[in-house]
Amino acid sequence: MRKYKFKQIEKYIALFKKINEGVFIELNSKTGELKKASDYLSTAQQKAIDMGTYIEEEEGLGHPTVAVLEEFCEILYEINEEILSERGLAANSAKMRLDSIVNKIEKSAQRDIKIKKLVVFLPYKASMWDSLESVWMKYNEDETCEALVIPIPYYDKNPDGSVKEMHYEGKEYPDNVPITSFETFDFAKEHPDEIYIHNPYDDYNYVTSVHPFFYSDNLKKYTDKLVYIPYFVLNEPDLDNKDTMEHIKSFAVTKGVLNADEVIVQSERMKEAYVKCLTEQFGEETRASWEKKIKGTGSPKFDKLTRLKREEQKIPDEWLKILKKEDGTFKKIILYNTGVVAILNQEQKMIDKIKDVLEVFKECKDEVALLWRPHPLIEATLDSMVPEIASQYREIVDRYKKEGWGIFDDTADMDRAIIISDAYYGDGSSMVQLYEKLEKPIMIQNVDVLEKENV
Repeated sequence: MRKYKFKQIEKYIALFKKINEGVFIELNSKTGELKKASDYLSTAQQKAIDMGTYIEEEEGLGHPTVAVLEEFCEILYEINEEILSERGLAANSAKMRLDSIVNKIEKSAQRDIKIKKLVVFLPYKASMWDSLESVWMKYNEDETCEALVIPIPYYDKNPDGSVKEMHYEGKEYPDNVPITSFETFDFAKEHPDEIYIHNPYDDYNYVTSVHPFFYSDNLKKYTDKLVYIPYFVLNEPDLDNKDTMEHIKSFAVTKGVLNADEVIVQSERMKEAYVKCLTEQFGEETRASWEKKIKGTGSPKFDKLTRLKREEQKIPDEWLKILKKEDGTFKKIILYNTGVVAILNQEQKMIDKIKDVLEVFKECKDEVALLWRPHPLIEATLDSMVPEIASQYREIVDRYKKEGWGIFDDTADMDRAIIISDAYYGDGSSMVQLYEKLEKPIMIQNVDVLEKENV
């Protein structure tokens, strides 16, 4: 039985205890009314029948607690008959018998009704699934839980904020992850015990938006506990650096953080940063609530990387043709990562930089394999915010793909790219922190430095 449904069982038991007290008061009072005590007993009997029906609907026929409820009904009948008889019944005797059987009902319910927690995960981009995966795995292995993965739709946005076409990536998740359709799952009826999200922006994302039903302020209506885990990891913050803390604030003061019952961030230091930003925003009197809400227990993204091994990765055959030399050995594999913020800030300079980088790596393609993995939202961001740059960017991508000397990785599996590559080159991003965990070489590109004069 689901936890929220078991609450109804607890309400029945609490009612029985109140009725027992009412019967005692009426029998023990000089002015007490036998008919009122009898009415209490009749009410208890009907509620016992209702509770038994409720349990059988949820747990099936022949449940042990229903048998105890039947015993309860027999005792209620006997006590009622004794009360209305000429001999009557002492208040203490009635209370002792009623309390004893209600306690027996309560113990049976707690022992024999197995509570099963429903935990729902709502990723929207398959490439961000690693930010939730290890938590899902934990619940999925727990026999007392039902863990559902329900990918949700999202939309690109036009420059004016209106939405464009809908995207749904439910078919892009690993084979070991069963998918439940967002169209068939009834949130109001099922009322998950916990819901996990990794999108904190709700309607404040200028590039994409999940469907409004899945905004955090709406999801709170359908669960006892809303948990937010960032889809990214950041550089460990310097709490005394004003610019750093202003940057952290843009992630901390978001609707997902404010609406969640619990927020899980990458480290205790990041928790301190979040708490500091939120306290400064909302007042010192709110500090205790942020301290309680935010947990610095670590990002699931780190958990996944530590489990993976290079030889276990499924590398497409077309990739292997680029990654291997003629003698069958692997080239040095460089992961080239281009981010959203960098291209928005630098625009044409970043376009020129990307062209330059590709020319450099093209010249050494026999010894070094380039695995270019741009941020999945670059094109949508450029279309929405700087469309004049978007066309140039697409030309670069199309040419790179057509020439075929390097890999363009737009798959949902970011971790594969990290595991199989030997070094990182590109913009600062959450991927850098993941590389640091694996102790692989990292070089951040400088947009002002071009190796080629004509790009």
